[in-house]
Amino acid sequence: MPIKSKKHIDRVRRETMQRQYLLIGTIVIVLVVLGVIGYGLIQETVMPPYKPVAEIGKDSISTQAFQARVRYERGLLVRRYVNNYEMMKNLAAGNPDFEKSFQASLDQIKASLEPLTLGNKVLEEMIQEVLIRQEATRRSITVTDEEVEKALQEEFGYFPEGTLPTATATSFPTPPPTSTLTAEQLALKPFLGLPTSTPNLTATPTIVPSPTPTSEPTTIPTVTATPTVYTLDKYQTDYKTTVESIMKDSQFPEADLREMIRNGLYGKKLFKAMTANLPIKQEQVWARHVLVQDEAAAKQTLDELKQGGDWSALAAKYSTDPGSKDIGGDLGWFSRGVMVKEFDDVALTLAIGEISQPVKSQFGWHIIQVLGHETRALSSSEYDQLLQKTFQDWLDGQRKSGDVKIFDSWVERVPTQPVLPDYLQ
Repeated sequence: MPIKSKKHIDRVRRETMQRQYLLIGTIVIVLVVLGVIGYGLIQETVMPPYKPVAEIGKDSISTQAFQARVRYERGLLVRRYVNNYEMMKNLAAGNPDFEKSFQASLDQIKASLEPLTLGNKVLEEMIQEVLIRQEATRRSITVTDEEVEKALQEEFGYFPEGTLPTATATSFPTPPPTSTLTAEQLALKPFLGLPTSTPNLTATPTIVPSPTPTSEPTTIPTVTATPTVYTLDKYQTDYKTTVESIMKDSQFPEADLREMIRNGLYGKKLFKAMTANLPIKQEQVWARHVLVQDEAAAKQTLDELKQGGDWSALAAKYSTDPGSKDIGGDLGWFSRGVMVKEFDDVALTLAIGEISQPVKSQFGWHIIQVLGHETRALSSSEYDQLLQKTFQDWLDGQRKSGDVKIFDSWVERVPTQPVLPDYLQ
């Protein structure tokens, strides 16, 4: 066996170390590549359900929760569509007008099923729910599991104590009659004669869309003892069947259903807390207007009034407001927030008898005259509208000013199941 020189041994050692380094480097590279691939697979297959579609402060809405809620809403819409379609077949056959009405309803439901339309609606609702729960937490408002269970029982019409809630209207002061009219007011109102009561307290003025936020009604349930024929076993059977049906049709878990009920209870409790001390009496104004389509027509109307034209005659001739043109443009009494802002800002600052300059709003151009200013008690419908508006204004403000971040990726994650049956496609 030949004797190896020291030089030869050193060279062999270096080559061995190089091969080891090369092997280690190759292993490291392979591990990195596998890690990247694995991370990508995890991101694509495991993480998406947990990725947020929106962040609201420290809270977030996961893709999983968003998709489950969309599927639930789709399921409701699909069932509505099928039910309406069956009703149309059974009730509207041979009646073109009836069929047209049903078809309009079906078209509306189908439009609501469009993924982006429904996804955006659901996402906004879920953001509002988070905002409500955040405020509830700040106010130490809680919802227990027992309250959730009770709400579910009531949804099914099951009352363990054998009592049914009967809605009773909240007691409100009788709206006062119009105060004794001054000579000036009498002169301003010749068209309707001498009103002895509020011109139109309960009707919504035709120039203002009525707000419809989710809110607590101003009715207080009173309990009347009534024997129940709906047993606990029947309720539990119905509940189980419903939950299983929802899960089968929409993959909406029972836990999510209960969480949705909980969110609704938080909304009701927060609504009560935020509107508990709103005064029933509000500053109100009694006004009339002439509504026209453009500024030129408004200026012409104003010029004719300044020249002694009869207000009621001009309202009948020019006004495009069908709800008031034939009664002298009279809008009755209203408080701030009932009319659109542009109208409010002018009407509540005019003196009695004063006529405004042309006022532009989304409805056209107004000439406004104020007939009275008073602090008056609201009717029940007006008070309910005030409660709803107060809560919705707060919610809208939170939505705009809150720390809300929506990720564009939600658009790609909107479920398209469940779908309409094949015969309705």
